Amino acid sequence: MSTFHGLEMAKQALYAQQSALYTTGHNISNANTDGYSRQRVNFNTMQPFPSGSRNRPQMPGQIGTGVEIGAVQRVRNNFLDYQFRAENSKSGYWDTRSDSLGRLEELLNEPSDSGLSKIMDQFWDSLQELAANPDNSGARSVVAHRGSAVAETFNHLSKSITSMREDLKNQIDVTTSDANSLLRQINELNNQIKQVEPHGYVANDLYDDRDRLIDELSEIVNIKVNHDKTSDGAKDIANGIVSIELVDRNGQSMNTPPVMLLDGTARDQSKAVHELDVTYNSDGAVQSISVEGYDQLEPLALMESIGSLKGLIESYGYVDEDGDLIGEYPDMLGELDKLAAAFADEFNRVHRMGEEGEDAQNFFSYDGTEGAAASLTVLKEVMDDPSLINASTDASSGSGDNALALADVFSEDLDELDGATVNDFFGSLIGQLGVRAEKSNRMSQNSDVLRSQVEEQRMSVSGVSLDEEMSNMIKFQHAYSAAARSMTTIDEMIDRIINNMGLVGR
Repeated sequence: MSTFHGLEMAKQALYAQQSALYTTGHNISNANTDGYSRQRVNFNTMQPFPSGSRNRPQMPGQIGTGVEIGAVQRVRNNFLDYQFRAENSKSGYWDTRSDSLGRLEELLNEPSDSGLSKIMDQFWDSLQELAANPDNSGARSVVAHRGSAVAETFNHLSKSITSMREDLKNQIDVTTSDANSLLRQINELNNQIKQVEPHGYVANDLYDDRDRLIDELSEIVNIKVNHDKTSDGAKDIANGIVSIELVDRNGQSMNTPPVMLLDGTARDQSKAVHELDVTYNSDGAVQSISVEGYDQLEPLALMESIGSLKGLIESYGYVDEDGDLIGEYPDMLGELDKLAAAFADEFNRVHRMGEEGEDAQNFFSYDGTEGAAASLTVLKEVMDDPSLINASTDASSGSGDNALALADVFSEDLDELDGATVNDFFGSLIGQLGVRAEKSNRMSQNSDVLRSQVEEQRMSVSGVSLDEEMSNMIKFQHAYSAAARSMTTIDEMIDRIINNMGLVGR
């Protein structure tokens, strides 16, 4: 062993503790960086002297030669990552559902002084007033305008829901585009990591960027992440490249072979990313969800992958296997059309007093059952001449019996409304919406709590604790000082040997 070996060993210790201090500073600098995982320096003892072998029987033991840095490793728990992404997918689904139903509730605004129920109550009150004063032109005018207000409220609700549904379609397109963009970015990071790991490096910051993107993708669809080694030259602690599989709500494969959104092991990089695509039918409803390269899948099989994309599609509306349109917004539009058509038909029948034909006087008009709420209006003739309102069944002055019959329309059981009255049908509609919204809000809160709990556990492992880093800084600082003192001691020893020995006889 060299006389100067002590200096070399102290120098190695200085370098090692200095690197640990730099890594601690890096952690502190990124304490608030989104997606950053704290890093630690792994210290390894250097190969002892001499190396163990049978040709050194005279050596009773081996002498240590110091410390070296094995690797700078990020602290991460893959199991917690898996749990977080599963809960993140559920949270994304229920948050989307809660938001969509919440907007419907805000639009319908029941109960309130400006909702449809209040407007219809005012219309009923005007009919009661007309029944009491059938010769009053002012009462007739009020009936015409209150009827117009009912029609305009139906128009507003229908057109607003249609507009909100178009917004949902835009969100579906944007969300699909975001998912594909995330896949391309993850694949690019895979390629960068492939160039680094074979040389023995550990790309910690690239891993963090990739995991952050995977977390974002897990909110859109439910995914499973698989890791593969880049090469034999990569270190064991290297994370390698990732492949991303689309899975169902239970985390199981949806197809054989599995539906891969990203195949990190693909030799042809142009075929590594399999993009999502949502297609619509001629009526604008979602017809299929597909993944590039998996044409054998059923059109809506991928709906089993829970996430914000599924929540958007369920709210916007899709065509099921039987060709039926299903969705929160289409269902609400259909129920409003059904209510508007049934109410207008019965009101017109009573208003005509049983008469049929072109000369019979209607009160409301609309363009077909589908779209009745959007097209409902009071006839222009009635608005221009309220005297056309049939308040009496026999056209006698002072009789308001037909006005009472018109008011009774609100409390009649209508076959078109499944035997319910107008008020009961609309009340049931609002009640069912409230129940679904309440469930979505509750599930959204529960899933957010579960996600937060897993996130806290993950942060307890991967997050930067400033208290812990300050403690490490003091530890490494003292170790650095001790290594420097060791170097000083070796230097004094060598100085004694070189400069103060061999003076006798000079």
